[in-house]
Amino acid sequence: MLREKKVALVTGGSSGIGLAAVNALSQAGVTVYETSRRDVELANGVHLPGDVTDEAAMERVVRTVLDREGRIDILVCCAGFGISGAVEYTELSAAKRQLNVNFFGVVNAVKAVLPHMRERRSGRIVVVSSVAGAIAIPFQTYYSVSKAALNAYVAALRNELRPYGVTATAVMPGDIATGFTDAREKSPVGDETYEGRISRSVSRMEHDERTGMDPKAAGAYIRKMALRRSVPPTSSIGLSYKALVMLTRLLPARLVSFVVYLLYAK
Repeated sequence: MLREKKVALVTGGSSGIGLAAVNALSQAGVTVYETSRRDVELANGVHLPGDVTDEAAMERVVRTVLDREGRIDILVCCAGFGISGAVEYTELSAAKRQLNVNFFGVVNAVKAVLPHMRERRSGRIVVVSSVAGAIAIPFQTYYSVSKAALNAYVAALRNELRPYGVTATAVMPGDIATGFTDAREKSPVGDETYEGRISRSVSRMEHDERTGMDPKAAGAYIRKMALRRSVPPTSSIGLSYKALVMLTRLLPARLVSFVVYLLYAK
């Protein structure tokens, strides 16, 4: 008897890590649906238009997949973007939009799919967080806040869902070479007041990103987390980032903070 193919829904899968996840899952024999605002044609999946900040839109996307396939086994939440600038000068509207996409966008997608997964007593939720959620980056404060919130959200969600066979994990990429870098919304306001530290910090981060990991490696890791039998609450992609996150847990917080200052705030 042939095993029924798993069905995945990926948010923000039109480019970058999300697209890499779509391709990797498809290559593993998973039927993949992708939702994002941008209208795209996918070689390895079915695109459904949807905005993660719109709760009703996420409910419509989930209902469409369920009507077509009868099940959703995997939800991968990749949609997100970044802003940079000094906290003092960041407009509150920009900070709220950062959280609305990166954090509440995940909340909307998860809420839409959870009733189905809970009733089936089966499902895997993979949330793309960031190493910046474990190691807060100055002048990208609200991005770090959004990713730290995701780590806490997943940690709590896992225990809420434990009796129902639904598992969740947060994957923390480090520097990945994608269009995310060019799409970052940068505010230089206050750079003179902060003695050029805003622009130096962002420039250093963008260099690290442009020379970072191939998104295909991130897609393959997400696939592994989506399909393996058990998953941890959080995990980093790549040995160097795993070691880095582990060090931040072992070393004194004051020392970690000072090293981050030397790298991204001096």
